[in-house]
Amino acid sequence: MFLRISYVQYHLDIMKDPVTLASGITYDRESIEQWLLSSESSSSYCPVTKLPLHKDTDLTPNHTLRRLIQAWCTSNAYPRTFYSSVTIAVLASESDKNRKCMVEAGLTKAIVSFILKTSVMTNNGFEKALSILHQILWVSNDEFRVLVMENQEFVDLLTRDNDIMRTHAVSILKATIEVSSIGILQKLNHDFFKTIVEIVRERISHQATNCALHIFFFFFLIERENFIRKTNIQSIYKNQNKLKIIEAGAVLELIELELTTPEKRMTELIFGILASVCSCADGRAKFLEHAGGIALISKRMIRVSPLVDDFAIKILASICKFSGTTQVLQEMLNVGGVSKLCMVLQADNAVLVKDKAKSVLKLHSSFGVVLLVFMFIC
Repeated sequence: MFLRISYVQYHLDIMKDPVTLASGITYDRESIEQWLLSSESSSSYCPVTKLPLHKDTDLTPNHTLRRLIQAWCTSNAYPRTFYSSVTIAVLASESDKNRKCMVEAGLTKAIVSFILKTSVMTNNGFEKALSILHQILWVSNDEFRVLVMENQEFVDLLTRDNDIMRTHAVSILKATIEVSSIGILQKLNHDFFKTIVEIVRERISHQATNCALHIFFFFFLIERENFIRKTNIQSIYKNQNKLKIIEAGAVLELIELELTTPEKRMTELIFGILASVCSCADGRAKFLEHAGGIALISKRMIRVSPLVDDFAIKILASICKFSGTTQVLQEMLNVGGVSKLCMVLQADNAVLVKDKAKSVLKLHSSFGVVLLVFMFIC
């Protein structure tokens, strides 16, 4: 229980001098004194219970907890001076047992509340809080869901300042979006999507980029797997977020990312997102603005995975059917897209994938040599 931290303990250290308030909650003396003195009136309140407290309220030393802390430090071969500077983040990184104990002690709620109450986002405590939440998140996923699924402020905080969008923050943002309610997803503004695009562009780290792609892919999953009921509101919601993704510049950045850092799982994510955005006119227009878009799709077919083949054919099918000018069809022929489609027909792909490939090839029937190849294969 000594791992429980105060909402006001900005450095997230293990308690040095635990004291108990009249509310029954124990805090570190320095932290709770700072909290009480920060109140502009003559009274304050307990950060956990919200019970009113006078500034001069008695702080009762918790000798039992102090001995437990000292005993823990001794049993873990830490010197007694260690607990004055060791952080919860260090303990969370050591073992699953520590992380489970922290979650059971209520650390998840404490950290989320701490993040929401921290106004200075460059504060060292804020960065540590993100690190700790990142480490315990998968142990406390159910509790985390309850805390953030309707919390617009939490999403806004993680995307308000790009300077804090490091690996941990992006990972937490991904987890938050995946459990957020439809109401929260509907309220996501253009700045949210611009922030995610910037993460993809800046490539802070492989994990941060991967999390950013998963955030975009999540919206594709909602559309593809029909996670929400088919209503007019749903249709508007999906189109609005898809347009925001496109307007944020995601299409060109995704193509550039795939051109420079090809990797199987990342390619599958990128192609899935591109398949989704190319289902609307604005997405196809942005895709065709990139000189290497069609060539990239053609090159990756057959080489990566059946899932990439499926997404690639969907992209080409959308472009050929709705934006298939003579110039576009000729480019597909020139960069090898048509020959790759013929190879898909010969490969061990699903019947549905082959049918999509045939439908794309039929759009090239005006090119005689393509028609002959198509007829030969079929």
